[in-house]
Amino acid sequence: MNAFKTLLSGAVLSVALATSALAAGVEINASSTGLAMQGYDPVAYFTDGAPAKGSYKITSIFNDATYRFASEEHKAQFEANPEAYLPAYGGYCAFGTAMGFKFDGDPNHWKIVDNTLYLNLSQDIQTRWEGDIPGFVQNANTNWEDIADVEPAALQQ
Repeated sequence: MNAFKTLLSGAVLSVALATSALAAGVEINASSTGLAMQGYDPVAYFTDGAPAKGSYKITSIFNDATYRFASEEHKAQFEANPEAYLPAYGGYCAFGTAMGFKFDGDPNHWKIVDNTLYLNLSQDIQTRWEGDIPGFVQNANTNWEDIADVEPAALQQ
């Protein structure tokens, strides 16, 4: 019986560690197909001041994620300096990251602060985040490496 308990405890611990490692290792919010930012053009926020859907015909792969662009010019700008256009926290919700969780970032709820693109889950969350951007960014930066994936519905409960 003690051998069974030891074996069971070891198995549970192994699964917990593996799950934790996988969850913390996800750095880019991309669909199961590898599409980042739900197909929105990351450069458009900076050049056009608004979100724009990218074309499936104009793409670039960076860090194993596919980014779409509204124009060849935007694609060229991205490829010249991808880090300048990538959303913070891999495109996960900035407010959620500040709270210690990874929630989907919605490309329609965004803000550029100090040349960094931040996405949030919803308009309500965006409004809450805008109430203390420096504080939430500081918390998110601290939490980013250690947080685990959580379903977006959990935030709204």
